[in-house]
Amino acid sequence: MQFKQVIGQSAIKQRLIASVRDNHVSHAQLFLGPAGSGKLPLALAYAQYILCPNRTENDSCGVCPTCQKMQKLVHPDLHFVVPTAATKKIKSNPESDLFMEEWREYVVQNQGYVDTSSWYSFLDVENKQGYMSVRDAASLLRKLNMKSYEGEYKIAIIWMAEKMRVDTANKLLKLLEEPPEKTVFLLIAEDGEELLATIKSRTALVKIPAIDVNEVENALVERLDCDARQAHDAAVISEGNWLNACHFVQESEDRKFFFTTFQQWMRLCFRAAYSELIDFSANIKTLGREKQKELLDYGLRIVRNALLFNNNLAEIVMLPEDEKVFNSKFAPFINPLNLAEIAELFDEAIRHIERNGNAQLIFTDMSFKMIGLLKKK
Repeated sequence: MQFKQVIGQSAIKQRLIASVRDNHVSHAQLFLGPAGSGKLPLALAYAQYILCPNRTENDSCGVCPTCQKMQKLVHPDLHFVVPTAATKKIKSNPESDLFMEEWREYVVQNQGYVDTSSWYSFLDVENKQGYMSVRDAASLLRKLNMKSYEGEYKIAIIWMAEKMRVDTANKLLKLLEEPPEKTVFLLIAEDGEELLATIKSRTALVKIPAIDVNEVENALVERLDCDARQAHDAAVISEGNWLNACHFVQESEDRKFFFTTFQQWMRLCFRAAYSELIDFSANIKTLGREKQKELLDYGLRIVRNALLFNNNLAEIVMLPEDEKVFNSKFAPFINPLNLAEIAELFDEAIRHIERNGNAQLIFTDMSFKMIGLLKKK
């Protein structure tokens, strides 16, 4: 990966490039920042820049054999340690080396913008939590004690370093204190509190901020071919998290459906349009249980947003403009007299849907109760 492929983060890029240019590459660095900020893409671009024999002032060349191997994550001097768990394929004693083929495919497929939940889903670990074992540390120790194959440096990327078990971290401490010559450790983490203090004390901190919202917006237009309005809404809601922005775009049709459906539903309740509400409930019955539950969950979020609007906290409600306008107009009808009852009404409906209750009866009953609750002032 090249720096130009990393979204935003120009200040961090310049800092990393300068460290190579000035020959001040710290042997152990901790890339710490929120999800979706591009920590792994930055580390990969940095590693490629360090190893590239034809680097320019601002980036790796991208075409030499070294860059070609780095882009496929198969360079022999690039090593990874990642959290893993037992799967149907690897039933016991999981470790990073056993999943390298999957890891490369997963990272390349997602252009480096990854998170643990989608990684575990990719591996199909079911409900198990990933971790890094002592086997991972021992394997890395063996690799790094060998001479580099092609480049001047050997680079170890430890992704989600907070997933290291205590014994794993302790085994790596010696390596971090006295690393083999020309070895660079790039630790990537989101929760610094979960890292051992001894690990943090032996690494140079590279704090990665959330991506600038304007950079997210531009990237959505360029990479996902979003229209300007959709890109703006997704960028605002993402709060600088590229993964959230992509998720919003992918789920935009469902979100639009829930917004328009909920808006229609509440308007019928305001009008006390009983016969139309019966027809509405009949149509909802055709959606299927999961969609019905998602609609109810969307309604609960609207109720929670009403609390923020009513307490002068509208600025922290991250929604597309049309939804935000509706939320602001709906908020005055949610107050201390009906808040708890409305929330319980939605929660109870979700429970009934999960138990395979009759959706038409559930939504009809809810609708008639909402007519009365929205009138409470």
